Amino acid sequence: MILTPLPAGPDHALPGDLLGELTALYASNRDFHALGGDFPDPDHLTPEQVAAALADELAVPGARVLLARDAGRLVGLAVTLARHPDPAAEPDPWIGLLMVDGALRRQGWGRRLAGLVEDRLRTAGRTGVRLAVLDGDTGALAFWRELGYEPVGHRPDLQGGRPCTVLAKSLRRPPTARPGELARTPRRAARVVVADPEGAVLLLRYDNVEVGVYWSPPGGGLEAEESPREGALRELAEETGWADLAPGPLLCTWEHDFTHLDVGPVRQYEHVYLARGPRRDLAEAQVAAAHAADGILTWRWWTPRELAAAEEALWPPELPALLEALGDTA
Repeated sequence: MILTPLPAGPDHALPGDLLGELTALYASNRDFHALGGDFPDPDHLTPEQVAAALADELAVPGARVLLARDAGRLVGLAVTLARHPDPAAEPDPWIGLLMVDGALRRQGWGRRLAGLVEDRLRTAGRTGVRLAVLDGDTGALAFWRELGYEPVGHRPDLQGGRPCTVLAKSLRRPPTARPGELARTPRRAARVVVADPEGAVLLLRYDNVEVGVYWSPPGGGLEAEESPREGALRELAEETGWADLAPGPLLCTWEHDFTHLDVGPVRQYEHVYLARGPRRDLAEAQVAAAHAADGILTWRWWTPRELAAAEEALWPPELPALLEALGDTA
């Protein structure tokens, strides 16, 4: 699962195809909307209503709308707030909304999405998170309680005065394996997509025992107490020999499973950043040992057109679309 910010244009305008996906996602959660009363007719949601609802979300200072995709499919959405809009409320960030495609319920997608949101907040230095569940939404209350959220209060929400249970969770603990799943070691990592002035990006080629051949930007696991930006910069220097670039915007966060050469089966939580720089060769002699240790077979620059036509796997899998959304096309 990959988590990216909503690519809204001026006045929060959304591309037509994306708005269609979002409308289908909202429509698949009919019972939730009927309970909340945010839409006049939850059985007949329109794209205009969904666009207006998302614009209202983004109008709140510090709000972020995050889209969750898997294999290109929109599987969920989350809305986070830097803090609750009530000035008297606690300073913790809030999860204002977490929604998964109704056809995918009870398959673990909501848990995975919540984990990515928490890791994103944890990386930003936040030590706790809060949310509110409407009275009567017993399924949501059970879901959040299972994820470690504890009730800390009961009060009406600001939007409609609806009674809610407020829940909170500490973010001081790293992610853990989920009950009943293959035991995988949680591993935090960071990567840097280096783009040249024409939009070509540098990728490294791996051949993994579990996932096979794939191409990935420079990066790897974080060291103890290392932030994703610090780790991304260190890994970039180790795997390219370039010390004059620094991570820029956060492209996405990504959760995926694979078997690491040294650690074994891992569930990796990655932060992927963008850096811009000149097109150049790697400092081969300087990085040869690092490439051998990490199982890097070769490297090359890829144009956006080549990325879109790639037959071998890319990490992250949405890389062509992420670069296109930034305008890095050739």
